Amino acid sequence: MKREFAVIGLGRFGGSICRELSMEGMEVLAIDNDEDKVNEFKNIASHAVIADSTDEATLKELGIKNIDHVIVAIGDNIQASILTTVVLTDLGIEKITVKAQNDYHEKILNKIGADQVVHPERDMGKRIAHNIISNNILDYLELSDDHSIVEVKVGEKMVGKSLIDLDIRANYGCNVVAIKQGKDINVSPSADDALREDDILIVIGADKDISRFEKHLVVEDK
Repeated sequence: MKREFAVIGLGRFGGSICRELSMEGMEVLAIDNDEDKVNEFKNIASHAVIADSTDEATLKELGIKNIDHVIVAIGDNIQASILTTVVLTDLGIEKITVKAQNDYHEKILNKIGADQVVHPERDMGKRIAHNIISNNILDYLELSDDHSIVEVKVGEKMVGKSLIDLDIRANYGCNVVAIKQGKDINVSPSADDALREDDILIVIGADKDISRFEKHLVVEDK
């Protein structure tokens, strides 16, 4: 059974989510108060409508109560974002994800019932910054305020050494949870096997520990 989603706000962030969900075969209701944006997604989303998301009656008419997960991706209008979240909470939507403009906005969203708050610009900035540091840092994902998961390509300092030799957990407080080797992902890597040049480590840990790991063992200047 297909899950049903609604995306409110079809700017760069909301539009990207709408496209990806649609490509994955999900049922997507796309909502915006801008006619041009709605027209852009008429052939992408399952349904695309012009509507004021702060109007509870309008959202009811659209059948929003039957949607499994609503993503509020409203751009710069913080008031509209907050009011829309309040309406969705009052309607008892199962899951509400909201884009926050800043930390103050996030605090309000958490208090009024948002299940998940995202900072796409801030989070993407962190990922790009870590990638800029080194060619070996391929991806960086924040799990909480203090913990992250990083995907790193094995560098010169690690090639030919095993996980036992490197002892990343003892030396840096991080855990290697998987090793990618080509298209294969080994979630139970052998601690004795020598790492190869093209191997990719997936490492999880506290931000301060990951930072030490990157600086001492991973980073190779661009």
